[in-house]
Amino acid sequence: MTNQPAFKFRLGLVTATIWKNDSFYSVDFTRSYKDSDGNWKSTASYAHADLLNISKCAERAENWIARQTNDNQ
Repeated sequence: MTNQPAFKFRLGLVTATIWKNDSFYSVDFTRSYKDSDGNWKSTASYAHADLLNISKCAERAENWIARQTNDNQ
């Protein structure tokens, strides 16, 4: 059985994946791109043009996690 993310969202080519661990959440950020054969891949390397979407994803992830934490108290 595969571990499923708690939540996942995307802005442009940047995706934030939120994972629930035992007592905390963690977040992975990835950027999608097409390789030379036209196949979709993902990377954790970002261009200047991706940085605003990363910051927005980080803010949304923080808000989502804060809501989960507040709802469970």
